[in-house]
Amino acid sequence: MEFLSGVLQKETLELSQLREEAMEGQIVKVNGAVHVIRNMGNLAFIVLRKRDGLLQCVYEEGVTDFDLDVLKEAAAVEAEGVLVRSRKAPGGMELRLRTVRILSQPVEPMPIPIAKWKLNTSLETKLNLRPLSLRNIRERAKFKIQEGVVRGFREFLQDQGFTEIHTPKLGSKGAEGGANIFKLEYFHRPAVLAQSPQFYKQMMVGVFDRVFEVGPVFRAEKHNTKRHLNEYTSLDFEMGYIDGFEDVMAMETGVLQRIVKVLEERYAAELSMLQVELPRTDRIPMVRFDEAKRLAGEKYHRPIRNPYDLEPEEEVLISRYFKEEYDADFVFVTHYPSKKRPFYAMDDPENPIFTLSFDCLFRGMEITTGGQRIHDYQMLLQKIGKRGMTTEGMESYLSAFRHGMPPHGGLGIGLERLTMKLLGEDNVRETALYPRDLSRLEP
Repeated sequence: MEFLSGVLQKETLELSQLREEAMEGQIVKVNGAVHVIRNMGNLAFIVLRKRDGLLQCVYEEGVTDFDLDVLKEAAAVEAEGVLVRSRKAPGGMELRLRTVRILSQPVEPMPIPIAKWKLNTSLETKLNLRPLSLRNIRERAKFKIQEGVVRGFREFLQDQGFTEIHTPKLGSKGAEGGANIFKLEYFHRPAVLAQSPQFYKQMMVGVFDRVFEVGPVFRAEKHNTKRHLNEYTSLDFEMGYIDGFEDVMAMETGVLQRIVKVLEERYAAELSMLQVELPRTDRIPMVRFDEAKRLAGEKYHRPIRNPYDLEPEEEVLISRYFKEEYDADFVFVTHYPSKKRPFYAMDDPENPIFTLSFDCLFRGMEITTGGQRIHDYQMLLQKIGKRGMTTEGMESYLSAFRHGMPPHGGLGIGLERLTMKLLGEDNVRETALYPRDLSRLEP
């Protein structure tokens, strides 16, 4: 009888292990994918792509026990050789090859030149060939940085006493209402894909006080713009026992500060590769919705066309205003009109035309929507009735409020949009691993 007692130790080493000073001059084994081959006759450079970067290997005729002619780009190999320092090599080291063992070979050449520093191909081509285009190290780096965003979000909230939850993505009713819902049949019953985890995270405030989730949400919006996706990843949290919606904005400020710190400390190579300038998060201004429209309109001579919502151009101008006036990369726009917010948004007791809610704008785009929720059962019913809605399908949600809920609030951050603006990309599809939009269901 054999037993496993943990992770198996391998002979093959990773780049982090090779960078240790004691490894210089040692015979080592590595595995990886052949990123590119530069054949110079008696000498060849074989660059291997590994999970944390590139490793240059040197093939020398008469020294390396291997027939170079049989090796193809994109092959998976195991290589053995002597590790030496080299200032010209990626990462400052290279492997002088002794032997190479092919683990698998491609059956056809690459359709795009992934070894180039920049993929000079259209976005459509990159998306159609996503499993291959992401092998380009700059394309791959976008999603390492996105990983860092999620890591910072998760770590900070865990430190603040939040419990991570996982809510259903199939339900009987949408949380936001409206027509932007994907409908489907669920064992001969109507169902929808979740627009957000809103109902569930509110209910769980009554259980855990503070909860968060990282998960997909679905919006059947017929928008074909550079900022919209029909499936995206939402970073959600909900917190109880708040004194006001300012507590939620302050918590997001802490989240953003941790994200920047995590990226600085653990993703420096990717930030450098993509020349990312991280935003300021030390002080984030707050401005009322109507005041923000007025300030941007007056400074940039733009008339207010829609008094109930921010148009994309206004988001750009408001962000520009606060960057120019206060050197702020983020700005909280507060007190959105009630008619543009869901029924569960708490109305401002001083003026119920507005809500105790906010958006967070980042470099010209809304990345967050949040605010204080109605926690009183009767107040919820009144607002539902006032909007001509029915409580059908919301029985479980409302039962939490019938049995007492603390004052609470929360938010949702669009991960792809946040990553897009961090990286300075022009299209949110660049920062969606496999984007889903009006025309794309594959790959």
